[in-house]
Amino acid sequence: MYTRILLKLSGEQLQGQYDGGFDIERASWIADQLRPLVEQKKQIVIMVGGGNYARGAQLASEQIPRVTADNIGMLATLMNALALASVLNSKGVPARALSNIKADQVVDQFTHRRALSHLQKGRVVIVAGGIGRPYLTTDTAAVSLALEMDCEVVLKATKVDGVYDKDPEQFGDAVKLEHVSFDEALQNVDIKIMDKAAVGLAMEHHTPVIVFALLTDGNIGRVVAGDGAGTLIG
Repeated sequence: MYTRILLKLSGEQLQGQYDGGFDIERASWIADQLRPLVEQKKQIVIMVGGGNYARGAQLASEQIPRVTADNIGMLATLMNALALASVLNSKGVPARALSNIKADQVVDQFTHRRALSHLQKGRVVIVAGGIGRPYLTTDTAAVSLALEMDCEVVLKATKVDGVYDKDPEQFGDAVKLEHVSFDEALQNVDIKIMDKAAVGLAMEHHTPVIVFALLTDGNIGRVVAGDGAGTLIG
């Protein structure tokens, strides 16, 4: 159903079985999930988070200004992008890491033309550095990147299999929602799967967001095929 997608991966997902850092086994599993899509000529852009190393919002304090804290968080995403690209390449899934913060010694700078060229050559493009500015989450950066790269959909990978009317980890009677409008996602305080700025940007540009469980085997492929996995926000 979809040909060019934006996949948002959190740092928490990349830490896998560990309390922090990068889990190579988890990344290898993700590579195996992506390989069939690449073979089908799907074009994949990945925005990575950095919470497995550092979260700007958590570091911000009287001692560490918010701008500095967010810059540290962006550097954390760069480590994830470099590691994930290396694992994908080692598994036979062509990938390139690009960065929205300048780090020329270790990674190419993101430009629209460079990213588009990699996609056209069948490579997965992994983008680090969020949007390159403080006070914006990688969720918002993911939607912005999806718009810039003309992606048809934003796939938000999570621990749960979609959006629920309340936190399923706290409430046993939580009900999964198959479809949520942008207005409901913005106004319902119990829907916290994606930050409101990201949802608002997606709504403004009519870009659908699908929230799905990453760790179900074959789920990425099912979502891309449009078979109803996860929850559609739009």
